[in-house]
Amino acid sequence: MTGDFPFRLRICEDVFRWIKMNKKDIPQIENILRERENDCVSACGRFIEKHPSSERIWCLKKGNGGVKAFLISSRSTLIPVLCGFKEIPSPDFLNVFFKIKKIHSIQGLTDEVIIFEKAFEKTGRNIADIFDYDLMSLDSFPEGKKNFIKNKNLKLRVPQMNDLDEIAPLQEAYEKEEVIPKGSVFNPDASRINIANIINKGQILAAELDGTLVGKINVSAVSYTRYLVGGVFVHPDFRGAGIGRIMTAEFIKNLISFGKGVTLFVKKNNLAARRLYLGLGFSARGDYRITYY
Repeated sequence: MTGDFPFRLRICEDVFRWIKMNKKDIPQIENILRERENDCVSACGRFIEKHPSSERIWCLKKGNGGVKAFLISSRSTLIPVLCGFKEIPSPDFLNVFFKIKKIHSIQGLTDEVIIFEKAFEKTGRNIADIFDYDLMSLDSFPEGKKNFIKNKNLKLRVPQMNDLDEIAPLQEAYEKEEVIPKGSVFNPDASRINIANIINKGQILAAELDGTLVGKINVSAVSYTRYLVGGVFVHPDFRGAGIGRIMTAEFIKNLISFGKGVTLFVKKNNLAARRLYLGLGFSARGDYRITYY
């Protein structure tokens, strides 16, 4: 089936066409991502991780010209990087594409995701849920932002694999509260594997109170000059005591000390989290969306 996939379906009166990436396209794609990195950290991270496999990336080209826009397919997620173009794949292209790639979500800048929502609608695919976020960034930790741990029983530490049984329930609660779309079935095994991989990479910080892990924060992706932070969660029984702010500030400050900026997504209706990030010096730079099918 894969060998018969019509990568060269013509659209827009033969002016533009979508074509599978080849090795010669890699420098152009990388240049585009570097130029748009502040808005496309997730796409950058997926590209850095996946680009040796051209099966996962499709480019929009004009004739034999350069790359104008592209799509990154990673696991069950599609990330469009359209660069202002609106020449999306035709319904025929997408229908064949869906038979090969099991796409359950689209994510990216809101205006680009909406373009693909309309294209998906023509193929008969129904939206299950939509999450809208503020895209926020921080390049230097503000001086004077000191975060003292007032509770001597609160400890911040990097969890190890022997903490997996204790931190897995926090990850599960986070995914159920912040990630899982309506109508989806939670997969505890996948969640446990996910947090185990994060622990193994070491890019995670946990808050421990009186010997019990009550919060966590981690790096979700690494791009060229930025970290994407996610997984921020404090157990509901321990909220309101400043633990989330202390944990987040310490983690962000440490990441920035390595010379990279930090990006994150915060749901537009999560006012408490938005206040926290703005208070730490983050600024909102755009709208981000994840649409689930």
